[in-house]
Amino acid sequence: MGFPANGSSEKPLKFLIYGRTGWIGGLLGKLCEAKGIDFEYGSGRLENRISLESDIASVNPTHVFNAAGVTGRPNVDWCESHKVETIRTNVVGTLTLADVCREKGLILINYATGCIFEYDESHPIGSGIGFKEEDTPNFTGSFYSKTKAMVEELLKNYENVCTLRVRMPISSDLTNPRNFITKITRYDKVVNIPNSMTILDELLPISIEMGKRNLTGIWNFTNPGVVSHNEILEMYRDHIDPSFTWKNFDLEEQAKVIIAPRSNNELDANKLKTEFPELLSIKESLIKYVFEPNKKTAS
Repeated sequence: MGFPANGSSEKPLKFLIYGRTGWIGGLLGKLCEAKGIDFEYGSGRLENRISLESDIASVNPTHVFNAAGVTGRPNVDWCESHKVETIRTNVVGTLTLADVCREKGLILINYATGCIFEYDESHPIGSGIGFKEEDTPNFTGSFYSKTKAMVEELLKNYENVCTLRVRMPISSDLTNPRNFITKITRYDKVVNIPNSMTILDELLPISIEMGKRNLTGIWNFTNPGVVSHNEILEMYRDHIDPSFTWKNFDLEEQAKVIIAPRSNNELDANKLKTEFPELLSIKESLIKYVFEPNKKTAS
C-alpha cells in the first residue's frame, strides 16, 4: 500500500529527520550524505505540535523520518521509573508527529520496535513460525514495550505512516554501546535464546528506499530467520577475538538482575523479503556487514 501525496518524480527528495542525537538518526543522516539526498534534522520537540509545524514549514520535506524516542539509559529498565517521560515522547510525541504529517500530506517513516511479542504456544522457540505484521502484540512485560504496542495500534489508523518494527539492532560499529553485539560482549552473563534482529547496515538503506516507494503500513523490519546470543558470540570469537569467552544463565537468573522482563521472539520477514528480494538472512547479513568488515587478520 502506498500513500500518493508526495515524493513524485517532479519534486526532488528532501528528508526531515527526527532523532539527530540518537544512534539510528545519526546513521540516517550519514546515509543521506553518502547518497546525495538533501535532508535536515528537525529541531522541534515531538510532543510540541507547533514546533513540528514550524520544522515542516521551513524544511518543506517530501518525507519525514522519525528515529526519536525514549529507550532508556542504560536500558529499558529506566522507563519503569520514568513512565510519564516515556509516554510523552513514545506516545504523545509519535502520535503528534504522525498527525501533523498526515495534515500536511506527508509520509512518516517511523522506526518502531518488534519487542512487543514473545514466544507462545502458536509461535514456539525454534519452530520457524514468526509473528506477522497483522498479529496482535502479546508482550507487555516492560513499560517501554507496552507504550510501543499502544502507539502501533493507534498508528494503524494513519494511512500515511510506515511503521518499521526494529529488533535488537546491530551495526558494523562494534564500539557503539547501543549495538546489541557490543552489549552482550560486555555482559557478565548472557541468556541464549534465538531472536529476530535488525542489521542496520543492510536495513537502513532499505528504509530510505521504502520512503522513496511511498510504502506505508506495518513492516517487520528484521533480517529473515533468527540467531541466538551464543551463535553471535561464537562469530565474534571466530572473527574478532579468538580469546573471547562468555558465560550463560537462564531467564530465571536473568530476572534477578533486571527490573523488567525482556522480549524474545521471531518475526516473519516475508513481507519485507518479497518487496526486497535481495534481503539477506540474519546470519548471512551478520557475516557480510558486521564480522567480515571487522575481521582481525592474523599477523
